[in-house]
Amino acid sequence: MDTPDVTVTVITYDDAARLPRAVASLQAQTHTNIEIVISDDHSTDNTPEIARDLAAADPRITCLRLPENSGGCSAPRNRALDIARAPYLMFLDSDDELPPRAVEFLLAAHRENPGIDFAMGAVERVRVDTGRTSRWMPHLVAERRTVEGVENEPDLLFEHLSTSKMYARAFLDRHGLRFPEGIHYEDQLFSAQAYCLAKAFTIVPETVYRWYIHPYAAGDAASISNQRHRLDNVRDRVHVQELIDAFLAENDRGDTLREAKDHKFLKHDFRMYAGDLPHRDDAWLAEFAAVVNPYLDRLAPAAYARLPRDERVVLQLVRDLRLPEARLAARGLGHAVAPRTTALDAAGTPYWGDRVPDTAWARRELSLADLELDTRPFRRAQFRHELVSVERGPGPASLDLRVRTHDPGRRLSVGPQPAALLLTPGRRRATLRFRLDPVRPGVFEGRVRLDLTALALPRLGFTGTRHPMLQLTAPDGARNTGLLLAPLDLPVRTAHVNRHRVTVEPEGKGAGRLQLRWEPLGPLATRIGPPVRRAARTRAVRGLRRLARMIR
Repeated sequence: MDTPDVTVTVITYDDAARLPRAVASLQAQTHTNIEIVISDDHSTDNTPEIARDLAAADPRITCLRLPENSGGCSAPRNRALDIARAPYLMFLDSDDELPPRAVEFLLAAHRENPGIDFAMGAVERVRVDTGRTSRWMPHLVAERRTVEGVENEPDLLFEHLSTSKMYARAFLDRHGLRFPEGIHYEDQLFSAQAYCLAKAFTIVPETVYRWYIHPYAAGDAASISNQRHRLDNVRDRVHVQELIDAFLAENDRGDTLREAKDHKFLKHDFRMYAGDLPHRDDAWLAEFAAVVNPYLDRLAPAAYARLPRDERVVLQLVRDLRLPEARLAARGLGHAVAPRTTALDAAGTPYWGDRVPDTAWARRELSLADLELDTRPFRRAQFRHELVSVERGPGPASLDLRVRTHDPGRRLSVGPQPAALLLTPGRRRATLRFRLDPVRPGVFEGRVRLDLTALALPRLGFTGTRHPMLQLTAPDGARNTGLLLAPLDLPVRTAHVNRHRVTVEPEGKGAGRLQLRWEPLGPLATRIGPPVRRAARTRAVRGLRRLARMIR
């Protein structure tokens, strides 16, 4: 039997529906001399039958089945490693795919430089719910290069996927490198070890992995990363970081890589949980802090200093056990949302919240001086707009919104302020003007009526979600536009308007913005509208529209 050039292991568990797609992506590879090992983690559905049928139809495919479910990715990968025949190895999850030239690109990198220990490329992320695509850590794989030791580019620790790489079998065997069994987030430990042990590796900018993201999968169907609501998930992630720390110390790499690794944990791992904090209850927050704070206390101070201010504020509020405030601060992550209030020390330095922190470290982390709340240009000034209440208006589908704006930088003049609610379902923007009146220094309130029947919709209907924005106008005409945050316990309201079902609700993730969803009703919207809208999005039609605009 001829020796294959590359063995690709496909791990699977109860995934009979998607396994054929993953295997088909391997059968479509431009480099065909590959071995495919389907490693089944003791599925309970008909995955084994599907795997056997695939193997019967292609002699390159081998099936193995674990005698009992391991509960993770490591054991099925390691069992496949035991029987892999090729000098180069790759890994694929059964719900993902390899682009057609993935094996070709990575194998070419090895053959061009036989001394490298692995080659890696770009990962395309595909949102299953929307179809939108993006690149995972694009700045790390933007150009082709060979790295002589990860200490020369320590930020590569952010790219911790094992599936985006092709490994030399001799490299893994020489170091006894296998996936850690019995823990989650095994990729992070395995990849950190591979980076640190590799003398050289090559990065190619081409896409070599297609990663399907299921952000709203429920229960056990959700990926490990999407089970962040489980405190065991938090413990597993911290435990893996401790294992990585121990490995770095044992291999004398702590001095060169620890700051980069700590920064990666804060910027990526902790940040994932921080974005969910507004949607967690008090008991969860208390247990979360008990799990993460002992580890946060051990991280390099320089790793904190590299973070943007909004992330440092959330971290410190968690460490200081100011958990309700941490929940409040997390709603502004990445959105330039101001706090409700600030406290000034004797020197006039502003700090998050209503009191000056007690310790020098906390003052450093909670200082807002670098945000220039009181001096930055008005269009970039930071305010906090919150929806206080929603009441039914006089019409069949109208709502009266009471809005509160916090201005901790005192950018707004004393007296009423012109404001507008902006909403664009389709192509025509609705601008609902109203007035914000002063309540006390730095706080303004106003009411605006949202009449859903008055909003202009496309002729063939509109399917989508919109988040109203609040716009302020300065006396000189400068405008500032920001998010409108909704109470997370805001009752959901629905109305039937212009052949649509419209739902008004708080956003269920992230900042928790006010959210409106349109769903077309009737045959015109549901049968004729979708194909016409798809046709309208084609490149040719878009080009004709641009030409028409130029002519006008």
